[in-house]
Amino acid sequence: MERLTLSFDQRQKSRLRARLESGEEVALLLPRGNIMRGGDVVSSADGQRIEIVSAPEKLLHIESSSLARAAYHLGNRHVPVQVGEGFLRIAEDHVLEDMLRKLGARVTHVEAPFEPEGGAYHSHHGTDHE
Repeated sequence: MERLTLSFDQRQKSRLRARLESGEEVALLLPRGNIMRGGDVVSSADGQRIEIVSAPEKLLHIESSSLARAAYHLGNRHVPVQVGEGFLRIAEDHVLEDMLRKLGARVTHVEAPFEPEGGAYHSHHGTDHE
């Protein structure tokens, strides 16, 4: 199965030209308002199956004894947030990093796949997701 590595920003687009790991160029035409996730499988018009891989990105890894407070302030700014067991992750942003540190959070820089929450009303786009 072919693989397509995309950043979070690219995985949100409904129209995108990209290159598979094999080097083949592809064009994605997907329904608007959907986000592809790492592990999703999409099918091409000719039946080829392509696994979506979340590219490593520069992120802020946030830990805090008052993680809910940090999440509230990030949500109030409509920032995509990845929620993990005991941590939050957001795209690198020096202003938000400063705010989080002032809130008492421990913030470290990491490079990892970014899989933020889709929201309560997020509908999956119907890929196979294997």
